[in-house]
Order: sequence, then structure tokens, then C-alpha cells
Amino acid sequence: MTAPDPADEYGMRLALDQAHNAWLVGEVPVGAVIVRPSAEGPKVVATGYNRPVTTHDPTAHAEIVALRHAATLLENYRLPGCVLYVTLEPCAMCAMALMHARLDRVVFGAADPKTGAAGSVLDLFAEPRLNHHTAVTGGVLGDACGALLRDFFAERRAQQRAEREAARGGASEGSDDAGAGDDGQFTGSDGAVDSAAPPPIPAGEATELPPESP
Repeated sequence: MTAPDPADEYGMRLALDQAHNAWLVGEVPVGAVIVRPSAEGPKVVATGYNRPVTTHDPTAHAEIVALRHAATLLENYRLPGCVLYVTLEPCAMCAMALMHARLDRVVFGAADPKTGAAGSVLDLFAEPRLNHHTAVTGGVLGDACGALLRDFFAERRAQQRAEREAARGGASEGSDDAGAGDDGQFTGSDGAVDSAAPPPIPAGEATELPPESP
């Protein structure tokens, strides 16, 4: 196996820092960084992290946020010569935006088996009928990127379990029917019906990654 390019590892570590920023504001932790190589070394052009929940914008994926910042700063929607690092494989929307921006390369960390458009579900970057083709490298610091997502969803599930247990505990202190709906289901802290099965986890950009094999 070829050793990762040190420049790619450096760029992905910057993207991981952005992913942690997303976690801090309650977003699925996906981060992106756009860099431009130079004789003195890679220079950061723009950064971004997942923000669809906090901005109420379904397009505010980490890659799109970084693209918007870079295009504004460089005063050009096309970004030739630039490389984007992102901690999760781009979805179809982001893949098309990245190619439209004419990026030289896209480097991602963890593969996304549910929505990945760089080879996991489909490979838009390899579609020969498109008029631009951006080179793609996957799996750079993939273990660290995947672990961050798994830790986030594990914490989210634990929080949801605690909320359900607190709701059930509060109901048991009152009447037998307190907190229950007509069908016996309890409502959570947000007023939504809470059945015995865990509620869907809001995924924002990222769908939850499968657990690691033992």
C-alpha cells in the first residue's frame, strides 16, 4: 500500500479541525479545507464545516461552505490549481459543485456507503460524459475521520436514551397515564412521539457510518 502523501495528511488534519467545530455547534462533524499549493508549501484558501441545521440550509455542506468562501475571496467561482480536503466522501450535490469549480483534486477521508458520490454509491468524478474531471483520492486519515463520525452518533444516541429515560421517569412519578399518548407512546422533550424504537438520527450531510468490524 502506498504511503499517504504528507501534504494530503496535513490538509486532512486541517479538515478534521473543522469537523470538530461542526460537532461543537451540534452539526454532524464534517469539515473541509481548500488549499492552493505553492513553492513555500500549501496555503489555505478557505475552510468550512457542516452547517445545514444551524443555517436552515440543505445545501450548507462542508464542501459548499468552503467553496463559497474561496470563490468570494478569490473573486472567481472557478478554482483551478486548488485542492479540497473533506473528512467524508462528497455527496452528489457536492461532487457536481466541486467539478463545476474546476478544482484540480478532491481528497476525502471516510467513505460514505449511503450517499457517497466518489465511488461508494456512484462515481460522478469518473463519469466520462461530464465536461470536467477532477482527480480524487480517498481514504486519507480515513480511520480518524470515520471514528469522529461514529463517536458523534454514539453520543447522540446516548443523549436520546437519557431523554427517553427521563421522560419515562417523570411519567411514573405522576398518574399511570401521565406523558403517554393515546397509543401508550411517550413524548420526548421536544414533544415528538417517542416509541420504544430509537428515533431516526438527524444526519445533516452525513449518514451514520456502519460500525467497525471487530
